[in-house]
Amino acid sequence: MSILVIAEHTNTALRPSTLTTITAARKLGDDVVVLVAGKNVSAVADSLLASAGVQKVLVADSPAFEHHLPENMAGFIAEFAKSFTHILAPATAFGKNLLPRVSALIDSQMLSDVTDILGPDTFKRPVYAGNAIATFQSTDAIKVMTIRTTAFDPVTTTEGSTDKNASLEHIDASGIAPAPHTQFLSSELTTSARPELTAAPVVVSGGRGVGSAENFALIEHLADKLGAAVGASRAAVDAGYAPNDCQVGQTGKIVAPSLYIAVGISGAIQHLAGMKDSKVIVAINKDPDAPIFQVADYGLVADLFDAVPEMTGKL
Repeated sequence: MSILVIAEHTNTALRPSTLTTITAARKLGDDVVVLVAGKNVSAVADSLLASAGVQKVLVADSPAFEHHLPENMAGFIAEFAKSFTHILAPATAFGKNLLPRVSALIDSQMLSDVTDILGPDTFKRPVYAGNAIATFQSTDAIKVMTIRTTAFDPVTTTEGSTDKNASLEHIDASGIAPAPHTQFLSSELTTSARPELTAAPVVVSGGRGVGSAENFALIEHLADKLGAAVGASRAAVDAGYAPNDCQVGQTGKIVAPSLYIAVGISGAIQHLAGMKDSKVIVAINKDPDAPIFQVADYGLVADLFDAVPEMTGKL
């Protein structure tokens, strides 16, 4: 078997989602190849050379790949990847945007949000908003799958190490032309002193019970005391208490921090699907029958407007 991992990166730095995808790939076999496609990505490729379990790093450097538009990358990957048995990418916006197009081009079933690999053709993934885990087999010659990054630990890598585990090879992508009907216009990046939500070891999330955008400052103050990222339920986001990029859940971001504190969140299944793999879950809710207490390791039945300021003051 030959396994290809499509690296997610910013052209200058590797994203942690790639390292967890490599861990998943290693469960398939030892012949793991990582493709770094982008513009001026030599630093990203070099950072992968000392990654455990990676046999080869391929570099496809092209202006057409600068913004990682799937319309520009899918055809190239589909043609290039025909010699591989498995194609993997993180189940992030990047992977979910790219691999379904690759899957269609090579006429292979798309396997989404894989959480466990039992064999070369047998996998597990959540269904029904995470309420059940399905085990399925694929008979396709090339398996195309996105990996739920919270289900795997990141592979070890040593930045700047002189001990290289992988070889480096450049692929000629100079002839790749941008898709005629798709154009990158601009991007607006939100900057914050807090950790990135999907990578933070501690997350504090607020729900509808917070009551208003002004009251959401209670969540932010507690998060700042803990050095945590700020999350929110969909109900809180829809009500305008928090921005969209804070949403945790089935239709938001999937997180699995070491500590997840849910404040004023009832625990709808859509929200649980995005955080129930957290190592320790703490719930604060004044309703003792709230579903969130069924998955919480520690539950506090209390008014959040009393409990949260007290907790923050004691930190």
